[in-house]
Amino acid sequence: MAAGSSNYWEDLRKQARQLENELDLKLVSFSKLCTSYSSTRDGRRDRYSSDTTPLLNGSSQDRMFETMAVEIEQLLGKLTGINDKMAEYTNSAGVPSLNAALMHTLQRHRDILQDYTHEFHKTKANFLAIRERENLLGSVRKDIESYKSGSGVNNRRTELFLKEHEHLRNIAMATKENMTSQRGMLKSIQSKMNTLANRFPAVNSLIQRINLRKRRDSLILGGVIGICTILLLLYAFH
Repeated sequence: MAAGSSNYWEDLRKQARQLENELDLKLVSFSKLCTSYSSTRDGRRDRYSSDTTPLLNGSSQDRMFETMAVEIEQLLGKLTGINDKMAEYTNSAGVPSLNAALMHTLQRHRDILQDYTHEFHKTKANFLAIRERENLLGSVRKDIESYKSGSGVNNRRTELFLKEHEHLRNIAMATKENMTSQRGMLKSIQSKMNTLANRFPAVNSLIQRINLRKRRDSLILGGVIGICTILLLLYAFH
């Protein structure tokens, strides 16, 4: 195997190990972020269980998650590219005895890449599941609070309506009782007047004359008022 080819292989291995070390550190931090994210949300949910604002909107942890996810995906892409170059090199190497060792090394790097990829997708899926659950819970809490608030307003309106209805009902009952009482008094007076008129015909005749005089006086007064009104109108228009 040529020295230049050997150096190329070693350079690829060096790049692969460097990317693997970076990925290892990034995945550890990514996992801690997701764990911290879940603990923070659980604590805040217990403390602010009545909060209707979703806990996740615009949080720094969300932005950090997105940034780290992009960085890890980029590192995985670079490591995949290095593995592909190593595979091309093993296929082009001319010494079969060396190819077996190279293939073993390549397979080990491929296994590491597969493990890191699996770990990344698992952690990311867990994070997204937690966020979706929190968004759903936040939406449910908001709907509950909105329902409670609306129910409170409706209850107050209903209470006011019932009080007003009861007040009007009391007025109607009092008016009805007053009218009934007055009607009874009038009937009693009329009954007494009829009794007196039947017992004393002279009184009945006197009452009739009084009524006739009142009617006559009313007609005379009405006529006088009418004539005065006409005269005033005539005077005003002339």
